[in-house]
Amino acid sequence: MTATDSSTPSSSADAPPRPGLAFLFAHPAHAIALGLGSGLARLAPGTSGTLWAWATFVIWQRFVPAAQFDAWTAAVLALSLPLGWWACTVTARNMNVADPGQIVWDEIVAFWLVLWLIVPAGFFGQLAAFLLFRYFDAAKPGPVRWADSLFKGFGARGGFGILFDDLVAAACTLLVIALWRWVW
Repeated sequence: MTATDSSTPSSSADAPPRPGLAFLFAHPAHAIALGLGSGLARLAPGTSGTLWAWATFVIWQRFVPAAQFDAWTAAVLALSLPLGWWACTVTARNMNVADPGQIVWDEIVAFWLVLWLIVPAGFFGQLAAFLLFRYFDAAKPGPVRWADSLFKGFGARGGFGILFDDLVAAACTLLVIALWRWVW
């Protein structure tokens, strides 16, 4: 199974091949880890995955009854973490890259967590959360860089590492929002 739609082999000195639609649909783990295709974006796949997370959160927020929203969201997150761990582990192994940028399930789950914990934030509150999360995830300051360095490689350890640094980025985002709310 190859990570691209093309049949041209790549030498080890080349950049890893980009996954395409064939790879996305070759295994259920790929579809999950690549955010149902949002990770296939050529420019900023992590941002695309985070935008996908935001859009799906807004949709479920409108359709899930308010009385059941917290329980339903907690259940989705509780299932999404182990499912994502498995999907990220399998997809990274099949791509032969320890932490490929096209894997965006980590951004999706982490940003769902952020949005859930800042409810009832409106559009501008969610936009601020989006910008903060993208900053922490992309720039990897302090604790996020530390988390990113802990679990490297292939297998379950690497799959967990893919998720872990984004969860730390989510925690940093929530900390900044909490401090901002406390000061103002």
